[in-house]
Amino acid sequence: MGTASSLVAPGEVIEDGYGGEGGEACEIPVEVKPKARLLRSSFRRGPRAIGASFKSTGSVELEYAAEYERLRKEYEIFRVSKNNEVASMQKKEAKLDEENKRLRAELQALQKTYQKILREKESALEAKYQAMERASTFEHDRDKVKRQFKIFRETKEKEIQDLLRAKRDLESKMQQLQAQGIQVYDPADSDSEDNHTTITAVGSHCEYWSGGALCSEPSMGSMMQLQQTYRGPEFAHSLIDVEGPFANVSRDDWDSAVASLLQVSPHVSQALWSNTVRCYLMHTHETRGELDSLTQRLCEGLGHFYLDVCFCDETAAAYPSERRLEIERSSVCVLLLGSAVSSCVLEDAEEMFLKTPDSRPLVLYLQTADQKAPLTGPSRELLERINKADKNGKVVENSGSPEDGAALIFTQLEKIIKQELLGMEAVDGDCEECEVEDTGDVLWDLHDEQEQMEAYQHMCSAVAHISVQKYIDRLNDLVAAPPPTPPLLISGGPGSGKSLLLAKWIELQQRHSPSTLVLYHFVGRPLSTSSEPVLIFKRLTVKLLQHFWSLSSLSMDPCKILEEFPRWLERLSARHHGNIIIAIDSIDQIQNSERHMKWLIDPLPANVRVLVSVNVETCPQSWRLWPTLHLDPLPIQEVKGLISMECVTADIKLTKEQEKKLEKLFRTASTCSYVCFTCCPKFWECMSVWSLDKILQHCVLCQDTVSLFRLSLKVALESLINDQERAIMRELLCLVCASHNGISESELMGVSQDLCFPALCSLLSRLQRLLILTFSCGLLRFRHLQACDAVRLEFMEDEVPMNAYRGKLIQHFSLQLSQNRVTWRVADELPWLLQQQENKAKLQFCLLNLFVSQNLYKRGHFSQLLAYWQYVGKDKVSMATEYFDSLKCFEQSCEGEDSMSCLATLYETLGRFLKDLGLLSQAVAPLQRSLEIRETALDPDHPSVAQSLHQLAGVYVLWRKFGNAEQLYKQALEISENAYGPEHSSVARELDSLALLYQKQNKYEQAEKLRKRSVKIRQKTARQKGHMYGFTLLRRRALQLEELSLGKDSADCAKTLNELGVLYYLQNNLDAAKVFLMRSLEMRQRVLGQDHPDCGQSLNNLAALHCERRDYEIAEELYEKALDIRKRALAPDHPSLAYTLKHLAILYKRRGKLEKAVPLYEVALEIREKSFGPKHPSVATALVNLAVLYCQLKKHSEALPLYERALRVYEDSLGRLHPRVGETLKNLAVLSYEEGDFEKAAELYKRAMEIKEAEQSLVCGKAPSRHSSSGDTFSLRGPALHAHSPR
Repeated sequence: MGTASSLVAPGEVIEDGYGGEGGEACEIPVEVKPKARLLRSSFRRGPRAIGASFKSTGSVELEYAAEYERLRKEYEIFRVSKNNEVASMQKKEAKLDEENKRLRAELQALQKTYQKILREKESALEAKYQAMERASTFEHDRDKVKRQFKIFRETKEKEIQDLLRAKRDLESKMQQLQAQGIQVYDPADSDSEDNHTTITAVGSHCEYWSGGALCSEPSMGSMMQLQQTYRGPEFAHSLIDVEGPFANVSRDDWDSAVASLLQVSPHVSQALWSNTVRCYLMHTHETRGELDSLTQRLCEGLGHFYLDVCFCDETAAAYPSERRLEIERSSVCVLLLGSAVSSCVLEDAEEMFLKTPDSRPLVLYLQTADQKAPLTGPSRELLERINKADKNGKVVENSGSPEDGAALIFTQLEKIIKQELLGMEAVDGDCEECEVEDTGDVLWDLHDEQEQMEAYQHMCSAVAHISVQKYIDRLNDLVAAPPPTPPLLISGGPGSGKSLLLAKWIELQQRHSPSTLVLYHFVGRPLSTSSEPVLIFKRLTVKLLQHFWSLSSLSMDPCKILEEFPRWLERLSARHHGNIIIAIDSIDQIQNSERHMKWLIDPLPANVRVLVSVNVETCPQSWRLWPTLHLDPLPIQEVKGLISMECVTADIKLTKEQEKKLEKLFRTASTCSYVCFTCCPKFWECMSVWSLDKILQHCVLCQDTVSLFRLSLKVALESLINDQERAIMRELLCLVCASHNGISESELMGVSQDLCFPALCSLLSRLQRLLILTFSCGLLRFRHLQACDAVRLEFMEDEVPMNAYRGKLIQHFSLQLSQNRVTWRVADELPWLLQQQENKAKLQFCLLNLFVSQNLYKRGHFSQLLAYWQYVGKDKVSMATEYFDSLKCFEQSCEGEDSMSCLATLYETLGRFLKDLGLLSQAVAPLQRSLEIRETALDPDHPSVAQSLHQLAGVYVLWRKFGNAEQLYKQALEISENAYGPEHSSVARELDSLALLYQKQNKYEQAEKLRKRSVKIRQKTARQKGHMYGFTLLRRRALQLEELSLGKDSADCAKTLNELGVLYYLQNNLDAAKVFLMRSLEMRQRVLGQDHPDCGQSLNNLAALHCERRDYEIAEELYEKALDIRKRALAPDHPSLAYTLKHLAILYKRRGKLEKAVPLYEVALEIREKSFGPKHPSVATALVNLAVLYCQLKKHSEALPLYERALRVYEDSLGRLHPRVGETLKNLAVLSYEEGDFEKAAELYKRAMEIKEAEQSLVCGKAPSRHSSSGDTFSLRGPALHAHSPR
């Protein structure tokens, strides 16, 4: 309790608030009581008396004491009660503590139990996984054993066939000797055992064949044992292996003929040099205005480069060698004539038109304005000489302004480039047709294929050193080993010549074994497109499928492509008529090569060989167990000899002291390589600044090829005139190094604005002579990987210069992107450069450009597109949303029919892309929108509408909404038939899709009808259009042969005329074919006599030609004459005789003369039994052919044993699930049904359908069986895919 001082300050007056108005203030002299008491007093009832006595004050205190006592008692009571409550709470707390301890103990027990159960669960799961792994291992081992058994069986069959082939050849040679009057000694007549000839195993050398008595050709087994005799039953008597690829009229061996033709003229010079249209411009002073106005861009959208090559009069004299080189490379020439011409123009025109035998197309521009001066003497003389040389030039006359003249020149140039150089037909409907042909599901990049072809041809054209032949022989021995054979490894150091060896071996293999399918891939620089595993295996799979079935059965999902390639290889190898060789160069440069090449560990099919080359330093450890051919460093003596040869070629003479220095250079394994000794003389020849002694002194200090390239770069820079040229060379090399796949000349000039073409041409020529740079598909690339490493070490040791040069390239391609010039180069380079710069924002902006993504997808680079989106942090669903939103924004700016058609194409591309990725729900919306736009903007019956319907129906098929898909397919089929007619390829595509749909619904009869109709359309289309590349080769070969057919009458000239007839037949020029075949027949009859076998060949070819024209009576007469000649001149089992028998029998059957066809089929059966043995599939095919004929004659009792025997042969040789077994079962079912045995017929038909379902599921329903039950086999292989996708 406080005192009053806590309430009243000294000197203050307390007013009495209880008195009336008359009260006065006074000071209280006594101590004021504590505040509590004053407060209690305020609660008393009634007013306090004013002026109370001391007695009343004491009573108050007594009252306070009583109150205090009362409160104290209450407090004591309260305290006791609270203490009791606390005691009670403490008891409860103690009780709860005990309960908590008990629960904790129980919890610990439960936790122990839980841990025990968890451990038991993990043990059970581990046991389960181990059991599953053992089961998987068992399944894998079982499949492996099955494959090994299959390979073993096929190997033994092939050995038997090889022995039979050797026996047949020996009998044929003996018959030829007997026909020539030579007495053949029969070893059976002798008692001596020394006269018997021992039959050697496959691949070994036989002394009998190496003897000179028979004058036989060496066995192919000594060179390459992979060439099989068994090419399939229908090709058992193919004459392409007997008489050559162009001796007989037959479309069955089309692929083999084209493959052989590639060996006849493998490296024909192309109209375009390295994928670039090089326009050589020659102008005068008066026509400089037209030249300056000629700035139009050509070929950007067609996948080719365009480059204007022009040397100005002021500087042309300083570049004579460069001008000659560009004239040689040029594709087309534009001569702009004025009143006077300079000496350089005269020299170029002389070189271009008068000295060069195969001059380029010419555009001649003449100014005809009255105010212009007339042509002077040199100009007029040049014009007359060009006209006299009979150059088919396009003359352009202009009397207007230079801009008008430039426009006229551009029009003529565009026409020449598209029609003469690129081979595009000038028909209005072509654009639509090209668009329709792009509707397939397989997306193909022609540039990637051309890159591989150029790499292969470049290696083949290189001069091989002496040791290559030694390695080729050893490689043949490794390949000829009996299967199963693991992949063959070609290892060596950097620059040891692995790529050269592989290319030379492939070239020899294709030359000596045209029936072998060789697939190759040369991997370029790391991180380039050629090292992308998905693109590599997609390309190889497409090349495989081109030889077998429709390409639309190939999956587009990147993961599935990598998984399905070994399965396709195994399936298709069993159906290939020859062998399959897969050669991959620099396989260790492939991204994640060891992970993507796991399929090589499993046993390969019997007729498949895989060859890979690796760097010995980077070869994975697991691959070192494979059979290996190691390229050792060259011996010093051999290197000296090769260097001497190169020096003689380069006109360099070495002294003995210099030769000793040279030996020091090649003292290590890293310098004793093919690249090193090839490059050294080139370096010495080009290094004119230094003396030869100084060059050798510095070369000796080089430890490897990279340091040698660095030395050449230093000397090349010193040899330039000024710092500007050195800076240009440095920038040029760094730009090539910083790019993704290389850089073109036009792009270089776009990046370096101050760079003129003559200076660029001079620098590139110098770098090419130094073997640093080369051209590939129009792009500048490094000739060797060591040159790229040298540039990186010399000029870009850290990332700062690299990022700077990538920034320049990004700026250049971004400018094209902003101008809506989205070419294949922009799509290839810009996203990759942005990814390397780690600029995710700009990369996403670039990917959202719909034309960039469309370009990548349509060229099959979808794996790169997905990788870019994954890099920016977007999954597939987010990517689809981004694209759809971007398309919505783009749609708002579209006006007009062209822009709406482009928008519909973009929507369709997005839908196809999402469908390929398995995002079916997201794919429907863009495909439906594409359909709506085309129906609205174009016409409901436009072919593009059919394209949209087809793609949308494909989504519904995957969704298993077959009713909707069938309706859409039928609409697309109706539109295609109305637009193109009933025999167009687009109609066949819709029929195939409907057939697949019916098959999925188990409507096999309807599917078979549609598929047969589709096959007929495709066969007819293939014959009308033909194999475009093959036709080009046929035309070139025909022109070569026409020059040889102008000589006197001889057997060789008659053979040439026969080949010309076959070539023109393959080109569908039947009139020309008939002329040459008739000339060949007449010449052979005059020179060789009417009974010579070659006359039978000509008669056979003429008969086949008349069959093509449906002149069956004439064909029958000619076939009978040919058969009569061949029966008298050839052995009874000769393939040429069997060939004529077969086709005459087919003709009899086609004309309904079944009785005359029966004996021919019987003779064919006897020939096959004698040639191949009674258990060969070819014999079974002949049995089926004869049985079908008996069925048509209602001789069921004679047909039944033939069918049953054929079935047994097929099952034993091909397996119980082979398509031939199914077809034979189906024929047996029909026969049993006609005989009234319905139960047996139902059982046989059910089994046949099971085999057919298994076969169709193998190829996704896209490939019907290639063998008819009647034996008239046909090939479903159409022309190879040449998709000119928009670039």
